[in-house]
Amino acid sequence: MAGNVIVIAGPTASGKTALSVALAKELGGEIVSADSMQVYRGMDIGTAKATAEEQSEAAHHMLDVADPGEAYSAARYVDEAAACCEDILARGRLPVITGGTGLYIDSLLSGRSFADTEDSREVREAIAREYDEHGGAAMLEKLRHIDPQRAAILAAPDKRRIVRALEIYALTGETATAHDEATRALPPRYNAARIVLCYADRARQYAMIDSRVDKMMRDGLFDEVSRLLADGVPPEATAMQAIGYKETAAALRGEITAQEAVSLIKQNSRRYAKRQLTWFRRWEDALWIRWDDEPDFLAARQISTDFIHRRGIS
Repeated sequence: MAGNVIVIAGPTASGKTALSVALAKELGGEIVSADSMQVYRGMDIGTAKATAEEQSEAAHHMLDVADPGEAYSAARYVDEAAACCEDILARGRLPVITGGTGLYIDSLLSGRSFADTEDSREVREAIAREYDEHGGAAMLEKLRHIDPQRAAILAAPDKRRIVRALEIYALTGETATAHDEATRALPPRYNAARIVLCYADRARQYAMIDSRVDKMMRDGLFDEVSRLLADGVPPEATAMQAIGYKETAAALRGEITAQEAVSLIKQNSRRYAKRQLTWFRRWEDALWIRWDDEPDFLAARQISTDFIHRRGIS
């Protein structure tokens, strides 16, 4: 029988951490992060990782599990996050899967497997070299001819996911979209109550993103990126391609000004939020909580708890 889990998802700066901590405390839960960049040690400010205080209020898992020089994959995430969930369930507690990386969440819930054979690695590396040679825009256009649905939710700089989608097609003759649909038809690993947070007004969502970026600057994002580079993290590492880190590194190299980096981080974060919402809209059974102006976490906690109980989770 599938174990019960809660999912708190949404675009960046939508209040996921605050609500997940509140629900974990109320329902005897532990948080399992589903963020592709919060897995990296030393990347705290730019990823908006849960603070020490938030982590003291509820147990957190899947934070700081990889060095920033490593290439962390969805396959590794599924293996490690599933082990966390199984341990939490075995102790009679409730996993609260929290984050904005839709691929990680869907893969974990479905129990999707990712084959990593010698052949697949060779194909992946060849496509990655093609990406480096021709650029992200050309590769995204190539994907658009093969799999327009997947291309629509990706951006040219998203090398890892573009390469993965093309790799799936090269190895199987099946599009990533078709692969995901087939996977969703399988019995899920977990019985999930999915909750998505966002702002009702897009302009308000973007304003909150801008505010978060400004806070990252005040908290020392430039110092964080400078330290990572000084510690030997390669500029081409997957971790350094994250929004906030790539732009800041470019400014530190003198390629753009600090103000231009801030503007790019805000712009790229807004675009990413739009892609996140596109992904989460596919969840037909999700409860959507749309903030009007400021988040009302007290009301959201009650609405969420009622929804979770209606789903047979307690």
